[in-house]
Amino acid sequence: MRKIGTVPVLRKIGTVPIFLLAVLFSTAAEAQITVQDAWARATPPGAKIAAGYLVIRNAGGADRLLGASSPAAERVETHTKMRDGDISRMREVKGYEVPARGTLELKPAGSHLMLVNIKAPLKEGTTVPLTLKFERAGEVKTELQVRPLVGGEQHHSH
Repeated sequence: MRKIGTVPVLRKIGTVPIFLLAVLFSTAAEAQITVQDAWARATPPGAKIAAGYLVIRNAGGADRLLGASSPAAERVETHTKMRDGDISRMREVKGYEVPARGTLELKPAGSHLMLVNIKAPLKEGTTVPLTLKFERAGEVKTELQVRPLVGGEQHHSH
């Protein structure tokens, strides 16, 4: 066995595959989950809540989005729209199922992320850091692109 300095070559080469395997295993679950089209509407001055929307694509086995967090808000809740007779209401839920090899879409007038007690108004053209927490994939970081405050559903009755 040849030596480089005082460490045998075999030992140096042997640690590289172990390190690579550790990196691959630690990111394998996260690599199965991808986030696309993550956005929020700009908020007017004085607003305390904002809604986040995105598409989650899952290339692996079934998972569950447990929740999220953002430094831009006191907390982030998972909400869904429910029918109560002729009235639609938003309700907090305990996360969302993300189907195996499937897609979960959080969109206006449907399931969405509610940023509660935002620390400053969301301004068009900026981004909001967001960390999604999955049961299997762990934490996945993304950013919400802030779009103009025009049209669509407003969140007055939560």
